[in-house]
Amino acid sequence: MVNTLLGIKKGMTSSYDSRGRRVGATMVFVGPNYITQIKTSDKDGYDALQLGFETKKSVRKPQIGHVKKAGLEKQVRFFKEVKVAEGVTLGQEIKLKDVFAVGDSIKVTGISKGRGFQGGVKRYNFRGGPKTHGQSDRHRAPGSIGSGTTPGRVLKGKRMAGHMGVDQVSYKGLEVLAVDKTNDLITVKGGIPGPVGGLVILSKIGRIKGYTPPPEEKPSDDESMEGKEDEGENKTEQAKEPTVAEGSGEVKGEKDNVS
Repeated sequence: MVNTLLGIKKGMTSSYDSRGRRVGATMVFVGPNYITQIKTSDKDGYDALQLGFETKKSVRKPQIGHVKKAGLEKQVRFFKEVKVAEGVTLGQEIKLKDVFAVGDSIKVTGISKGRGFQGGVKRYNFRGGPKTHGQSDRHRAPGSIGSGTTPGRVLKGKRMAGHMGVDQVSYKGLEVLAVDKTNDLITVKGGIPGPVGGLVILSKIGRIKGYTPPPEEKPSDDESMEGKEDEGENKTEQAKEPTVAEGSGEVKGEKDNVS
């Protein structure tokens, strides 16, 4: 079965983990995913599955024709390839509840937020220059970028100021705190890469080690008192209702008023 689904980041909230601790969490919308293509080594050179997710108004004709081959009449917005899985068919619909459950350990992959052109301090956590002894403009300077005569050039891969963000980032070992099957929402512990509304890929790794489900919520004092009152009223009503003895037409619980 497929263990990977596509989703859209909806924003952050707070929730409670299995130990009852209040933690930050991210909500992801994971609507129905569809198998739009099954790639094989004989035809395509490798084995993979192509997932389709979300719809939009305007789709190019090649995409429409590609989706029709899978027997779908939807205008699919996102396509991503995942590892091949057994027991799937072309055009099959895969829902959130079929893959993920509370307590699962997952990997979330997305494109990080764009930060623009940043210096070495923010981009690579450089320490910066000295703050005293006459250093007035070297606080966030990069410093030396290489030696002189040998090799006489800047080595490739030197960490310097430049464009930051818009990179593929993966977070592993995140815990699934809640699964809303009605609204197709999954709550993941902690933050995930990407902006709100960005596409993310959720892959199931296994189960959280030593996971224990959270305790059930106990009713408040007011709710418990109301429940007791309702039970008492039901008992009194049952006592007042007349009962008919089996095999006879006599009615018990009523007294005949003879005038």
